[in-house]
Amino acid sequence: MREAIRYLSRGRLVELRDVAPTEMLLDHLRLRLGRTGTKEGCGEGDCGACTVALGRLEDGRMVYEPICACIRPTATIDGCELVTIEDLAAEGALHPIQEALVRHHGAQCGFCTPGIVMSLFTLWANEGEVDREAVLDRLAGNLCRCTGYRPIVDAALEACDARADARPPVPFAARAGASAEALAALAADDDDLFLGDETRFFAAPRRMETLLALAGAFPDATLLAGATDVGLWVTKQGRDLARVIHLGRVEGLDAIEEDGDAITLGATVSLERAGHALGRLDPDVAEVFRRIGGAQVRASGTIGGNIANGSPIGDTPPMLIALDASLELVGGDRVRHVALEDFFLDYGRQDRAPGEILTRIRVPRLGPGQAFRAYKIAKRHDQDISTLLAAIRLTIADRRIVEARIAFGGMAGTPRRALGAEAALVGASLDEAASWRAALEDLRADFTPLSDLRGAADYRTEVSVALLGKALAEIAGTESGKTRIRPRREEAGR
Repeated sequence: MREAIRYLSRGRLVELRDVAPTEMLLDHLRLRLGRTGTKEGCGEGDCGACTVALGRLEDGRMVYEPICACIRPTATIDGCELVTIEDLAAEGALHPIQEALVRHHGAQCGFCTPGIVMSLFTLWANEGEVDREAVLDRLAGNLCRCTGYRPIVDAALEACDARADARPPVPFAARAGASAEALAALAADDDDLFLGDETRFFAAPRRMETLLALAGAFPDATLLAGATDVGLWVTKQGRDLARVIHLGRVEGLDAIEEDGDAITLGATVSLERAGHALGRLDPDVAEVFRRIGGAQVRASGTIGGNIANGSPIGDTPPMLIALDASLELVGGDRVRHVALEDFFLDYGRQDRAPGEILTRIRVPRLGPGQAFRAYKIAKRHDQDISTLLAAIRLTIADRRIVEARIAFGGMAGTPRRALGAEAALVGASLDEAASWRAALEDLRADFTPLSDLRGAADYRTEVSVALLGKALAEIAGTESGKTRIRPRREEAGR
């Protein structure tokens, strides 16, 4: 059992033993290390001013992801390379991203600029094509109220276009090989991590048996995955979490398995990776995942966490319910499989026993004759919580609907199916819009939504009916370009 977290910074190994379960990385940087370039803005992962980069080994190469330091517990960076704004300039020269921002006048007050630089650094550092859409996606989690985004986007495109021709090599890039070797050595000499004692601890088990033993011994412990929700318990609600069990290092929980029938995701697969995998099922799935928070949130947040926290406005559960997903739950020596729609019992209550762990999510592929649509409604297009989310899967034979699964988030205390509308659609013809009317009317009776700051109850009801009608029109053959604003990244096959 290891009793210190280890991470790389500026080519050196850092070991820490006195890390509280609720110490956030932003406080570690500013208060412990005096690295004040990383700023605190919102304290809840929305504005991006606190963005730093975490480097990991994937298939033998370094991959850098942006994260929000304000809601990321320090202890969760164990085994990673930490890169902050102070690390980019070297040998008297700015990093290419910094140089380009200066040249294009991409900063005014400068408060948001360190976070913007770090987000764009992760785009620059990783392989792959960088176009305007990629830059806009990466900047969706960074708010700038002074400069305007045009010069920032132009700077990013210029720097990324020139990265392959950089001469001499950028100092940071030059040490990537050494970083990879150091992280590989840490991974080879790894063990379960436990900081503290039984009354107050941060545990990050490596083995599933250790995780199950800890969860069974401390059923009141907070199970922590990406911290995009739990982090706010600390920063906004002031909770003192005495016992924390981090799932992010458990071997196998981040695996993605695919076969001809389904895609199975480990619970700690990030929302970013889950979006790439499940997005292949349908373009609407990919677009909804793209709109879950900013890149920082998708890099940290997990598919299991988005389900297990039980939020009635979580973006993934309605889609996965419509796709007939199921869960694997493990506790002690017991393994259960539960339909996702049955996991949500009531507001704040899920079908998970004390000490039980959500381990996998199985999502069936669309079958012959099946069509799918999903729509997210929010006040802002990017990086906003849903007002409601609709997901519809229809099975069609001879232009008639033979089965329907319709799920909504934001319409009740849990993500739920619209059972009345589903039943009314069976037998309806895609060629006779009049045969849809009963389902549209029955949908009004399926839910009794609440009014809140995101939308009134009547608004939610009317929008849900409109979205079901939109889905039916598109599936019937109406060109979707006539019924919606197209995503920035147009997907083929629709």
